[in-house]
Amino acid sequence: MTATTIILLILVFLVLMYVLRGIKIVSQSETIIVERLGRYNRTLQAGINVILPIVERAKETTARMPSGAVRMVSRIDMREQVYDFDKQSVITKDNVMTEINALLYFQVVDPVKSVYEIKNLPMAIEKLTQTTLRNVVGEMELDETLTSRDTINSKLRSVLDDANIKWGVKVNRVELQDITPPERIRFAMEKQMQAERDRRAEILKAEGEKQSAILKSEGEKMAEINAAEAEKQARILTAEGQAKAQVLQAEAEAQAIKQVADSVAAIKGADPVNYLLAIKYIDGLKEMAAGNQNKTVYIPYEATGVLGSLGTLKEMFNKA
Repeated sequence: MTATTIILLILVFLVLMYVLRGIKIVSQSETIIVERLGRYNRTLQAGINVILPIVERAKETTARMPSGAVRMVSRIDMREQVYDFDKQSVITKDNVMTEINALLYFQVVDPVKSVYEIKNLPMAIEKLTQTTLRNVVGEMELDETLTSRDTINSKLRSVLDDANIKWGVKVNRVELQDITPPERIRFAMEKQMQAERDRRAEILKAEGEKQSAILKSEGEKMAEINAAEAEKQARILTAEGQAKAQVLQAEAEAQAIKQVADSVAAIKGADPVNYLLAIKYIDGLKEMAAGNQNKTVYIPYEATGVLGSLGTLKEMFNKA
């Protein structure tokens, strides 16, 4: 092998290495920033791309790994990313120290800005999120913080969006993973919750007793009304029965009087009126004699004439 052949082989090898180093395969949802002689030249898209080694190079930037470590990479991930920040202490408006753990969902929308506008993007986002979270929570009391997570999320996203536009990053959402107040505050809150439950139980019990008393009084009222209505109907029916009985009795007495009057009138010289009066006097004398213990009965003078008429009627009946 001659020297010329060796030199040609070396040249071919160098050219081949140069070409291979210039071929860049970019995966989907990734991109590469290319600099030419230290200045931004272009952005490589997904697929096979060719650069000029030595003259052009891929710009490296910081990226946060799933393990939490930050390292330099040349490929920029365009997918939505999640940062899980460690718990941090935050002071609320009512001076209560609490620990908050936040999740940040963001996405690189302008890779050029994310490389050239900020030196360490993951750290910048983390620190901005922490400081913004302190400011937002510092304007709220503890009770409001525990019940207004959506409000905190919207405020954080609004503030972070304004700051991250310059960095080519869009914050999609911020979630508060956990809010942990101090032990003494949690104990006081538990006592407050227990007291509130007891109060609600007493209110429900009182409401139940009130409803029970109302229903009981309404039931007694209805029972009295029904009893009064029944008594009323009974009296009405009794009165109607008595009235009918009196009518029937009066009709019977009238029929009897008519028959007696007809019988007495058939006898000459007989007065039906005197006969009936005498019968009434006799019935009255029976009652007077039954109620008198001394067996002494005083008869009015007028009664003698009536009784005499009765004797006369008896003789006339016998003659007839």
